[in-house]
Amino acid sequence: MKVAKKTAVKQIGSILVVLVVLNLLSHFFFKRFDLTQDQRYTLSETTMRIIEEVDSPLYIDVYLEGNFPPEFKRLQNETKQLLEEFSAYNSNIVFQFKNPIEKESMRVEVMKEFYERGMQPLSITVEDKGKQSQEVVFPWAQATYGDKFTKVSLLKNLMGASTEEKVISSVQHLEFGFAEAITKISKEKQKKIAVIKGNGELIEPLIADFLTTVKESYYIGPFTLDSVANQPGPSLAALKKYDLAIIAKPTEAFTEAEKQVLDQFIMNGGKTLWLMDAVAADMDSLYNETGTILAYPRDLNLTDLFFKYGIRMNPLLIKDEYATPIKIATGSQGSETQLQQYNWKYAPFIYPTSTHPIVKNMEGIKFEFTSPIELLTNDLKKTVLLSSSEYSKTIGTPTPISLASISEETTPEEYAGKGLLPVAVMMEGKFKSAYQNRVLPFADSQFKAVGKDNKMIVIADGDVIKNQLDKGMPLELGFDKWTNQLYGNKEFLLNCVNYLLDDNGLINIRSKDVDLPLLNKEAVYANYTKAQLITVGIPLIILALFGFLFTYLRKKRYSR
Repeated sequence: MKVAKKTAVKQIGSILVVLVVLNLLSHFFFKRFDLTQDQRYTLSETTMRIIEEVDSPLYIDVYLEGNFPPEFKRLQNETKQLLEEFSAYNSNIVFQFKNPIEKESMRVEVMKEFYERGMQPLSITVEDKGKQSQEVVFPWAQATYGDKFTKVSLLKNLMGASTEEKVISSVQHLEFGFAEAITKISKEKQKKIAVIKGNGELIEPLIADFLTTVKESYYIGPFTLDSVANQPGPSLAALKKYDLAIIAKPTEAFTEAEKQVLDQFIMNGGKTLWLMDAVAADMDSLYNETGTILAYPRDLNLTDLFFKYGIRMNPLLIKDEYATPIKIATGSQGSETQLQQYNWKYAPFIYPTSTHPIVKNMEGIKFEFTSPIELLTNDLKKTVLLSSSEYSKTIGTPTPISLASISEETTPEEYAGKGLLPVAVMMEGKFKSAYQNRVLPFADSQFKAVGKDNKMIVIADGDVIKNQLDKGMPLELGFDKWTNQLYGNKEFLLNCVNYLLDDNGLINIRSKDVDLPLLNKEAVYANYTKAQLITVGIPLIILALFGFLFTYLRKKRYSR
């Protein structure tokens, strides 16, 4: 008996020693295991680097809390588990979930405050025991680091998608969204962006929302090319100090000297984002007494420049059956004008199909009077980021454009073999100067005929970056106040900028795939009784059998 007791004591002692050793080792070695098939909780190396550099408390308030359907519960759980990973690797990252409307009496004030902060709440229908009620959800988070803060959108706005599909897309972007937010508020600005002026580009109020958002991460300032005429050399030297140049819808032709400045900026490693209209046509001009305008080619004197870089912007218009809506007055009732919504085929709804990180799993983008981009053969790598739909075709210019065309009837045969036209293209590699083996417009002792590795994005529509105005105030980029639709223009352009300037691979986090299987609600309803028997009945039967068996054995043992 004593031997058995000693053996038991030794075993207990050994177990305690092992537990103490393991506990001590856990303070020095840290490892978490992700057993999911898609490794959704395994953070990328880029995210890990960003988290490790947070050296003081960073607070994340998540407002996704309250009474909402299972789809939002899933988004809430995925958000919580991701932030737990962040916090596990760096205790400086602290998060909490808050219900913005804990007091019902403060509902209106809270919703107004969130609207003013640019965090629009979402009204949803909640079903509970056959009853429906309206609830407000705030799918947002706010990250605060010292005196800096930024918002994080938790729910993707995918037009025409179900709530489940939106949640899946949103979960795939959670890591990127929080990693980008932490980078934005924890790191000092380094890169500089020049907004090119002097050739009839969009005025600042029409790109205000884009500029305001970009300023959170980069230094940004206007750069006028007018000075090139008198001081081309100093102008080029000044432009070289920037990392990216944005040329947003120029309407006046560039001089040869201005082109040389831009060309040499590119040869010296400067990134460029071109938003170009090859055809002169504008929606504002279309709303006149006749409802007709003349669309004609716009000569910006850039054909040779783009040709050398490997693309051609043809002065054609794309007409797409997969289009965005416009509202047109169809009459009046009393003193009110009656508006009716129609698809406007000259404003394509471009839905990304590419797997490139810039556009992967992104909502559709609104274009207006866009032209096709022709890809030419050279040594540069070209990636088509966006294309028109299969049911699209080109219209030659000059040509009259009329609002009356909304009533035109078409057939699929009209578009056979004509669609899928590139409207946004990225080029990467060593660019060759458009002035190679040519007489230079101005002398440049540091002229480069072949540049270093570089990137460039060309978008065949200047209005992609244009925000609408309401009483003189800029609205959010991508929001159409006439139809209350929000498109993905802002996210697309920000992704373009981030990709062009991203040296640490942050944008590549968007390539991560998360596999969240959807619940087949129809199958659930069709087998509701069977599901109840399996999930409720069988456990009760097993419990009853266990109780009966336990009672029987107990009586049998003690009845002797």
